[in-house]
Amino acid sequence: MRIKFLGAARTVTGSFYVIETEKTTFAVDCGMFQGSEALEDRNNAVYTIRPESVDFLILTHAHIDHSGLIPKLCKAGFKGKIYCSSATKDLCEVMLPDSGHIQEWDANRKNYELEKSNQPVIEPIYTVQDAANALKQFTIAEIDEVNKPAAGIEFRFREAGHILGSCIAEIWIEEDDSKTKLVFSGDLGRPAQPFVKDPAFIEEADYLVLESTYGDRLHPEMPDRPEELKKIIDETMKKGGNLIIPSFAVERTQDLLYDLSLLQSQDRLDPKIDIYIDSPLAIKATEIFKRNFDLYDRETNHMIKKGHHPLKMPNLKYSSTKAESMKLNERKSNTIIISASGMCDAGRIQYHLQHNLWRPESTILFVGYQAEGTLGRQIVSGDKNVELLGRQITVKARIEDNRAYSAHADQSDLLNWLYKFEHKPKTIFIVHGEDEAQKALSEKIQEELKIATVIPDWLDEVELKPV
Repeated sequence: MRIKFLGAARTVTGSFYVIETEKTTFAVDCGMFQGSEALEDRNNAVYTIRPESVDFLILTHAHIDHSGLIPKLCKAGFKGKIYCSSATKDLCEVMLPDSGHIQEWDANRKNYELEKSNQPVIEPIYTVQDAANALKQFTIAEIDEVNKPAAGIEFRFREAGHILGSCIAEIWIEEDDSKTKLVFSGDLGRPAQPFVKDPAFIEEADYLVLESTYGDRLHPEMPDRPEELKKIIDETMKKGGNLIIPSFAVERTQDLLYDLSLLQSQDRLDPKIDIYIDSPLAIKATEIFKRNFDLYDRETNHMIKKGHHPLKMPNLKYSSTKAESMKLNERKSNTIIISASGMCDAGRIQYHLQHNLWRPESTILFVGYQAEGTLGRQIVSGDKNVELLGRQITVKARIEDNRAYSAHADQSDLLNWLYKFEHKPKTIFIVHGEDEAQKALSEKIQEELKIATVIPDWLDEVELKPV
């Protein structure tokens, strides 16, 4: 059999792997590239495989860099089932149409300029309707249950602890009278995160495809994450500014609400401070979180039983419409605004940055990974002038980068997860990371676990021999 690395190879985004056996071709994830213009151009590229030849797809979780090109794949001819957890399906039902809307808007914006210069117009990568059509192919596969999508192939989802519904994929393939086990980590989470359960430990694998987003670093020790958040809130409100938080709509926004709710339940947060979620997608995702309470971890359920739901606060407000969002631009103080996108490269967050980034009394708090080439990365890296919505803006606001909110395992977490294998993989393919992170993790694995590692390039093909 062969594996093709069609995404997340020597970069963090665009996860897409195709496995070809004697009888079957299937994919794991089909995500969108995010970051630099060169990376995002890959989203428009013609497939190097025939989409109609793919028999089924296994989706580890709903984040756009893992699911975001599924509608394009379906539009190009893929007709098979898309297996995912129930929560992943729920989240994709709001995330993929939202992404389709962004593709349509972006194409319309570019076409406006192209038409003025008599150049050929472009088509969106996919539309809202394309996303709706793709969702008809989604099939729920429950976590910890063995599924048989094709003759000679079985797979099982295990808890990944990254976002609600995120999974590790264990795949068994029978070929030439032997059985080979592949494991795809998806995105591994950190232990003891709100809402989600801890990542499951895997007993054995012949080949492992492992993420490495934070493969070169350790998350800072932070025994009291809510207390750090409280300190930033207090100092910002005392200066008379707003706290602006660029946040991913799924998981990160809900984690923030969890900490804010915890502070409020302990009378450590002024209930007169208005908290706004200004992202239609984040609002819909929060409703999905509320419905999937059966997936919560023990600590979250204990909090609810004590009478305090982490997603319900009297001073929590939702800005669903464009008019409601624009109204927030009039607020100069005493306000916390959580808005998408998390890397500031699109969405309503750009308008809140436009009205607060130049204000010394305001604070911009980053709570997630900022990919190379994004506006968020520029701000976090200390750029004093940035281009935003066609204007140059001087950065005068206080900039905070809180890595404690990362939903990704760090180097220590990844190594600890690997140590739990009773039968170690023959080879570990390191993906989903920038060069330094991949190299650092590769060296650490070879040094400590004595396992062979490979860092594939984009479009590489590797033969997987029976072990």
